[in-house]
Amino acid sequence: MGAPVIAVVGGGQLARMMQQPAIALGVHLRVLVESPTVATAQVVPDAPVGAADDAAAIRALVDGAAVLTFEHEHVPNDLLRELEAGGVPVRPGPDALVHAQDKIVMRTRLTEVGAPCPAWAVVTTEAELTAFGDATGWPVIVKTARGGYDGKGVCVVRAAAEAADWLAALAPGDALLAEEKVPFTRELAVLVARRPGGGTDGAGEVRSWPVVETIQEDGVCAEVLAPAPDLSAETAARAQEIGERIAAGLGVTGVLAVEMFEVRHDDGTSRLVVNELAMRPHNSGHWSIDGAVTSQFEQHLRAVLDLPLGETAATAPYAVMVNLLGSDLEDPRAAYPELLARYPAAKVHLYGKEVRPGRKLGHVTVTGDDLDQARADAHAAVALLRGDAGIAAAIAADDADTVDR
Repeated sequence: MGAPVIAVVGGGQLARMMQQPAIALGVHLRVLVESPTVATAQVVPDAPVGAADDAAAIRALVDGAAVLTFEHEHVPNDLLRELEAGGVPVRPGPDALVHAQDKIVMRTRLTEVGAPCPAWAVVTTEAELTAFGDATGWPVIVKTARGGYDGKGVCVVRAAAEAADWLAALAPGDALLAEEKVPFTRELAVLVARRPGGGTDGAGEVRSWPVVETIQEDGVCAEVLAPAPDLSAETAARAQEIGERIAAGLGVTGVLAVEMFEVRHDDGTSRLVVNELAMRPHNSGHWSIDGAVTSQFEQHLRAVLDLPLGETAATAPYAVMVNLLGSDLEDPRAAYPELLARYPAAKVHLYGKEVRPGRKLGHVTVTGDDLDQARADAHAAVALLRGDAGIAAAIAADDADTVDR
């Protein structure tokens, strides 16, 4: 019996991190990569080179594959519909994936399924944006409908004129998304996996991981705390219910990340507002590799093959994941002798990327019983990978201001 082939579009670190569970499950990954040197091409032998919008490359990729899935959303939906019509299982399918590709489509559908959203409007002119801002209060958030990620395609404006360039650049039929600026206390993320089979009501089998807190720097996720500290059981359950409702309502197959804002009120209650979606493994779930019974990457492979999903419980009271964003070292691995000696519990994941300022080069996860200690150790380990021995020493000396920065 031959190993089932999972075709994956995208050669970044997300596809790279699917390879270990694929090996364990006896699954063959075939990944369409952007070049022979990208992160996934270094670890997956079957890695043809091609662009995500190259129809011929995608058709060759899925030849003989059991399923097609993705590590990013930038694949033409018309091509995916053509493949589905030809009998290729596409998971998540184009009808679901469009909600991660187009923010206006996403907001429309989330509102229809009853997910809590910020006030929003579709705008094409300064007059429309002014009317929205006057009604909801300035400043407001303006987003491009397609193509934004990691803070790109998003801006805060205090008057419509500040978005004049974006409005003027709109092609006929295009629009911008305007949203209220939510006065959030912190950012949370719910990671959900869904497969078509299983379940008792025809909605498929769905599992969620513990709700996490995400900490951003310049629009990029820098740190994840699992589970989110000081989150009430009621709010955690509500967040998971929202995530699972979205997964079912949008017909998602695979891993879905739902980024949320938590807004705390003076009376101690809080409300949740959905910010963004990603229909693939997500930075907020990297902690699950070392901190959960089933990682998001294994779960995604199970889900797209429609296999029973794995247990999502945490394996330790706390897990802290800290991203390595750039480095002063030519090769962060030069820090291994000191890092691995000082922090034997730290799990280091490097992505094989060339060092550039601010680039996601890897992450470190530390699990344990003490959240503060796990945070300190993870930050110190990442500081060593960045080549910042002074920061690492300060953190090791319990400099709380440095840890919380």
